Amino acid sequence: MSQPTANAKRPRVNVRRPDVMELVAAQVAGHFNSAVVEKLRAQGGRMTLGNTTILLAQQFGFCYGVERAIDLAYAARRVFPAERIFLIGEIIHNPDVNRHLREMNIVSLPWREMTAEYQDLGPDDVVIVPAFGAPTAFMDFIERRGCYVVDTTCGDVMKVWKRVRGYAKDGVTSIIHGKTDHEETRATASRALGDDATGNYLVILTLADTDFVCDYIRHGGDKEAFLTRFAGCHSPGFDPDEHLRKVGVANQTTMLKGETEEIQRRVRQAMLDRDGDTANFHFFDTICGATQERQDALFDMLKQPMDLLLVVGGYNSSNTAHLVEIAEPELPTFFIHDSSCLRSMEEISHYDLHRREEIVSRHGAWTDPAKPVTIGITAGASCPNNLIEDTVLKVFELRGVPREQVPGGDGGQAR
Repeated sequence: MSQPTANAKRPRVNVRRPDVMELVAAQVAGHFNSAVVEKLRAQGGRMTLGNTTILLAQQFGFCYGVERAIDLAYAARRVFPAERIFLIGEIIHNPDVNRHLREMNIVSLPWREMTAEYQDLGPDDVVIVPAFGAPTAFMDFIERRGCYVVDTTCGDVMKVWKRVRGYAKDGVTSIIHGKTDHEETRATASRALGDDATGNYLVILTLADTDFVCDYIRHGGDKEAFLTRFAGCHSPGFDPDEHLRKVGVANQTTMLKGETEEIQRRVRQAMLDRDGDTANFHFFDTICGATQERQDALFDMLKQPMDLLLVVGGYNSSNTAHLVEIAEPELPTFFIHDSSCLRSMEEISHYDLHRREEIVSRHGAWTDPAKPVTIGITAGASCPNNLIEDTVLKVFELRGVPREQVPGGDGGQAR
């Protein structure tokens, strides 16, 4: 293959040509659209067949940013039919979507660090940047290699980057509410260093982390204990005595809105208590609209009586996991990656957020076919409609309703 040349940086590739996107739209629809879901949506998210009722959240599944990322990845293969195409990590957190990309011979590269595979990249290669974005070190490297770059980074994520870059320029430390080992948070943290790499950041996940930081803001404390607690979660050379003087809160865009707001409130109060004013505290709303809409829709859905809730999505999807967290205190909730997790009316295979593993649970609320049940379904922003359809059909099937009786399945009627 061709070797990279000095200063071989290429401009971003525009693959959104009208002729290409028309073909892409048909291909994506064939893979991920669902007639059953459209019927459910048209009926206000409620479908009853026999004594089984399914409720579908008013907001669920693919958001605009996810749709755009998938469209661009599919378009890349059409624009570059013979070239090697690589993807930094996963395009989104859904195994079904990523499987389709692998079948198009789009090769996933490691995203936690640049391994030997990156050294093999050259000017003839195409690199897709996922919806989460990628750290600046990755972007600089692939551009130095002269690769074609197809950037699918979500616009909401880039808004956060703009703000944390501004923090760095103003000498403000970014306190990022997020998961340290998440692609988006890593990408955001790299931007929080600023253009000259002199900025600072601290990643916090829980309210307990927040209270620890707030106590240090108010009273100071053991610097080594602080750095030990947040090892791997801060910028190089981070000094809490110096770098907590001026802070700005940002977040991974898929976090729980209410938790991010509470973190903002607590940090603001700590700064007020220490300084007597909030001149050294900055914040802005960085929860993405789609994440907020899906969380709000679930809160509304939980006002209705349901026997159990199924949350469909990839187990490594942050926004999907937060939907599970919202619902778990309210009713039996099962986080499933697809319909195959519904093994029978008695057994459900699902991901346990607390044990961080897939387990099998027995549940009795819907096992008696003579007893009426109401089952709720929602899905994260990275879950395609075809997986929701499969779940709807599987629920009805296990309750004794054949596929052909489900509207959109094979033309049945619901009341």
